[in-house]
Amino acid sequence: MKLRPTLPIPRWIPAFLLAALALTALALLPEGRHATSKTPSDALKESDRQWLPGDHHIHSRRSENYEENTDPPTPIAGTDADYPIVVNAMKAREYDLAWMVSTDHGGPTHSAFNLEHAYPEIVQSRSLVPEVLQFYGMEFDVPGGNHASLIIPQVAGEDSMLYEIERRFGEEEVYPDPSSRDTDEKMLEALRFMREFEDPPLVLVNHPTRSGDDYGSYGSNPPEQLRSWNDTAPQVAVGMEGAPGHQGRLAPDGAVRPDGARGSYDEAPTMGGFDQMTAQVGGVWDSFLAEGRRWWITATSDLHYNWRDGGGDFWPGEYSKTYVYAEKTYDDVLDGLRNGRVFVTLGDLITELYVTAEDGDGATASIGETLSVTESESSTEIAIRFRDPDRPNARGETPSVRRVDLILGEVTGPSSDSTADRNESARVVQRFTSDEWSTDGDYAVITHRLEPPSGDYYIRIRGTNTEQMEPEPDSLGEDPWADLWFYSNPIFVEHP
Repeated sequence: MKLRPTLPIPRWIPAFLLAALALTALALLPEGRHATSKTPSDALKESDRQWLPGDHHIHSRRSENYEENTDPPTPIAGTDADYPIVVNAMKAREYDLAWMVSTDHGGPTHSAFNLEHAYPEIVQSRSLVPEVLQFYGMEFDVPGGNHASLIIPQVAGEDSMLYEIERRFGEEEVYPDPSSRDTDEKMLEALRFMREFEDPPLVLVNHPTRSGDDYGSYGSNPPEQLRSWNDTAPQVAVGMEGAPGHQGRLAPDGAVRPDGARGSYDEAPTMGGFDQMTAQVGGVWDSFLAEGRRWWITATSDLHYNWRDGGGDFWPGEYSKTYVYAEKTYDDVLDGLRNGRVFVTLGDLITELYVTAEDGDGATASIGETLSVTESESSTEIAIRFRDPDRPNARGETPSVRRVDLILGEVTGPSSDSTADRNESARVVQRFTSDEWSTDGDYAVITHRLEPPSGDYYIRIRGTNTEQMEPEPDSLGEDPWADLWFYSNPIFVEHP
């Protein structure tokens, strides 16, 4: 494997901080695997929850390439990604994130190395940057697949949980022949193992169709594979990146690179910065929702090297944000991700989004929830409320929402075809422009009386600063800041 030259430590990292990190990490090694206890959330009040932005796909210097002239190969820190975990946390704080997940790559015998080196760093980073909740995790080298964010609950023994999962099931963990684990059944075995934990981890598919060679081609993550994961462990394998990372294809002076592909999607480009599975109305995501699957989407940075340092990535929170409706505790952020209390946005197009569906008796459901209605219900009141901030984003611009779309799809139950990638009932039922919403202080407010289908259905929301009726394929050299979208996760409406 060709090693990537290590980039110099950026000048903005204070020398005293790096020294402190090194000394404290060494000091922690004898006891470095003692996690703090999680905060109980049994008595959590709905009023304590707020929209908390975060990022679940971030690499540090502990994502290594390997020197393959040794036996076993030797990990070389700072070759696949360059920054200490604490620097990533500092940048997350700078760009207003409330939570993050450190997700370094695996490799030959990586589980022990990760345990002895990456974990002490994240423990120390939590102490140095307490404003940001920092989950321990990894970019799991999926048996029979590609990559997924593996998010470990912040509990006592979190270090050993990740160690055991990677040691037993990481495809690249095996040396010298990782192909022995390269099977779909091995991943299902891993999911069965994960679901048995008292506090199970989460698995979110990364860059789902980046390996596809055309629209309708899904590469390493075909729909049937993702369905089997969700069927096996529906509280573990819960979703995918709707908007992948690697969207900072900029020169160090901020100019757009003419050959830059958003997300590194070279064959089947992203659409408005989103993966085809999410961006196409009636596509793969809608086919999952049509089965009633609680399958959620997120957005991440996939940080390896920031564009200012010659890389192709934004800092955590600089461009993409995954908002979770939660109290600021490890427990409740993970619960929000697991249960779809999530919306995602690019370029800080919005900072808050509230969507409710209300029946005639006053019962309501919000993003990620389910509303049960009686057979006599003839319409549902949909309320959308969002904040379009007037403060500049990381580029110094203040983009405005031009249009909001209300999307509906019918829920027909499990499909007999595990390869299904269409939901023909999914459609945009209403488009709202700025002259069709009212304002309430800093918020835009939309209300709509929906005449629903006779059976079960779901609704979801998206919005944009563009004039595109549907997100268009992103061209090489496209300015990511000019083409911004946000998406909510669905609300399900069911007849008991």
